[in-house]
Amino acid sequence: MRVQHSQAPEAFATDTEAFLGFISLERGLAKNTIAAYTRDLDQAAKYLARHGAADWRSVTRAQAGAWVHSLSCARYRVASLARKLTALRMLARFLVREKIREDDFTELLSGPKLVRNLPGTLSADEVARLLAAPTGGDPRALRDRALLELFYSSGLRVSELAALTLQQVDLANGFIRVFGKGSKERVVPVGGRARDAVATYLASGRPHLVKPRTGSQLFLNNRGAALSRVMLWMLVKKYAQRAGIVRNVKPHGLRHSFATHLLTGGADLRAIQEMLGHASISTTQIYTAVEPARLVAHHAKFHPRNREK
Repeated sequence: MRVQHSQAPEAFATDTEAFLGFISLERGLAKNTIAAYTRDLDQAAKYLARHGAADWRSVTRAQAGAWVHSLSCARYRVASLARKLTALRMLARFLVREKIREDDFTELLSGPKLVRNLPGTLSADEVARLLAAPTGGDPRALRDRALLELFYSSGLRVSELAALTLQQVDLANGFIRVFGKGSKERVVPVGGRARDAVATYLASGRPHLVKPRTGSQLFLNNRGAALSRVMLWMLVKKYAQRAGIVRNVKPHGLRHSFATHLLTGGADLRAIQEMLGHASISTTQIYTAVEPARLVAHHAKFHPRNREK
């Protein structure tokens, strides 16, 4: 059964659809991502067919390079150009993996520089002030302190935090099980302070928010239902203002801060990728641009040509 139908020329379509089936069933990529890749590869195939390629198996590096160059002449956003090149590279690697081709025809291609901003990334001092903002011992204060600590400790997406259930939390062993994009499951460590805050909330906060029809959701509103993403957004902004952080702070900023601070502290990029639930290491690599001074220092310290004679 075809997972996604390609509109590419027939000679290209079979391999395209095999690849789309692979990323859908094996990699579990989101439907919107697969639909975008389908359009990108169909566009590439039509161009390549017009310029002498019979199918994906015969595409040359020069022909692939010409397609990428043609895109730079069109007025695509940089993110769209980067995605198109990613789709082509993933297809080429799939063809090699399946022994349909012997070489990767995208190996030497270079694409546009994708500069991503990291909105709301907080300093360690700002994070400390934010996490200290919920004060008092009432159920809502205990809840808010626990969710902010867990948010920063685990680097969850807002949707993942809102959807957490009691069954996903293992405080005894210090981790939570998260179901992210494409329903992929990952295990994320929880730091000591976050574990303590969640344990206090479970013992002294959540029981007071439970109503007769409450389910297993971890963080509850006053009606005993799960906190919504909108409510999480409002809570982060509320406590950022209370903490005296004057710039605009968004919930995703805590996720960015989590990754940035781990990287600054020397954590392995692959480990950060796993904790964030990124399908590709290239997505995680945006954080390497945040701390250029640290990278320069590492180069100066470890590169053999920088050592004293």
